[in-house]
Amino acid sequence: MLNIRYKEKTNAWPGFIDLFSNLVIILIFLLIVFVFLWTTTSVFNKSTGTRAVSELRKTNAEQTALIQQMEHDQAEAKRLLLMARDEINSNESSVADLSNAYEMKLQDLEQQTIELQTQVQQLQETHNLNAQYSEQIAELERTVARQKTERENLVAQIDDLQKKLDAQSEVQTSIANAEIEKLQSELAAVRAGFAATQVEYISMSDKLNRALADKVAELNEMTKYQSEFYRAIKDAIGDRTIVQPDGDRFIISSDILFPSGKYNLSADGKRQLAAIANAIRDFETKIDPNVKWIIRVDGHTDNKPVVAGTHGYRNNLQLSMLRASAVADELAKNGVSRRRLVPSGFGDMHPIELGNDAASLQKNRRIELQLTNK
Repeated sequence: MLNIRYKEKTNAWPGFIDLFSNLVIILIFLLIVFVFLWTTTSVFNKSTGTRAVSELRKTNAEQTALIQQMEHDQAEAKRLLLMARDEINSNESSVADLSNAYEMKLQDLEQQTIELQTQVQQLQETHNLNAQYSEQIAELERTVARQKTERENLVAQIDDLQKKLDAQSEVQTSIANAEIEKLQSELAAVRAGFAATQVEYISMSDKLNRALADKVAELNEMTKYQSEFYRAIKDAIGDRTIVQPDGDRFIISSDILFPSGKYNLSADGKRQLAAIANAIRDFETKIDPNVKWIIRVDGHTDNKPVVAGTHGYRNNLQLSMLRASAVADELAKNGVSRRRLVPSGFGDMHPIELGNDAASLQKNRRIELQLTNK
C-alpha cells in the first residue's frame, strides 16, 4: 500500500529549481532598473550629480559584486537543490524498498496472526477438554472415595459377621455333634430295618414275579381269545367291507349304523349288531370263567363341526358317546351281558385318516369293538 502511494506522488523539485532561478533573474532585473532610474535622477541634479555618480559607481560595483555573489549563490543553490533531488530520489527508492519490505512483513504478520488465532482457538478447545477431563477426574475421585468408604464399611460388617459366625459355629458344632450321634443311632436302626425290609422285598419280588407271570399268561390267553373272537364275528357277519378287522379291534362304519348326524340306530344297523351279538354270546361260553374280560365300544366322528342348534348334543364328543352307548344298548338287548360292555366316546380326537375329502371323513366316522381284559 505504501509503495503504491509513493509511486503515484509527483516529483516537484525540478520545477521548483526553475522557478527559483527565474525569480532571481527578475529580482536582478528590477534592481538594475531601480539603479538606472536612481542614477538618472541623480545625474540630472546639478548639485548632487558628481557625488551621485561617484556613489552610483560605488553602488554599481557593490551591485555587481552582489550579483556575482547571487549568481554564485544561485549556482550553489542549484547544485544543492540537485543534490537534494538526488538524495530525495534515493530516499524515495529506499522508501519504496522499505514499503515493499513493510508489505511483506505485514503479510507475514497477518499470516502469523491467523496462525496465532488458530493456536489460541486450539488452546481454548484444549482448555475446555482439560476442564471436562478435570471434572471427570474429580467425579472419579469422588466415586473412588465413596467406594473406599463402602469397602471399609463392608469390611467392618464382614468382621462383625465373622465374629458372629465364629460364635455360632461353636454352638452349631455342638448341635451338629449331637445330630450326628442321633443320625448314627437312626442309621443303625435303619440298617436293622433294611435287613428286615430286604427279606420282605425278596418275598414281595417273588410274589410280583408270579403275578407278572400270571398276567403274561392271562394276556397270552386273551390274545388267543381275541383271535377267536374276531374270527367268530367275521364268520357271523360274513365278508363285508363295512366291518373290517384292524389289529386287535373291529371297525364298523357309522354310516351303516346311524343316519347322518343322528345317534339312533338304523334298521340295517340293528340287523348288523344282532349278528355280532349272536357271535359274542356264542364266544362267551368258550372263555374260561376265571378270565376277566370286557368288550370296549369306542365311538369316533369326523372333524366336521356340529351345526348350531342341533338337538340332543352340542359337539362331536357327545355324539360319539351317544352312538357308542346306543351300540352297547343294542348288543345288550340281543343277549350280551351288560357288565361285559364298556362304551366310550372320543369325538374327532383319533382320526385314522388325516384328509378332509369325503372318503377320509367316511373312514373316521366309525365304531370300534375291542376285546380286552379289565
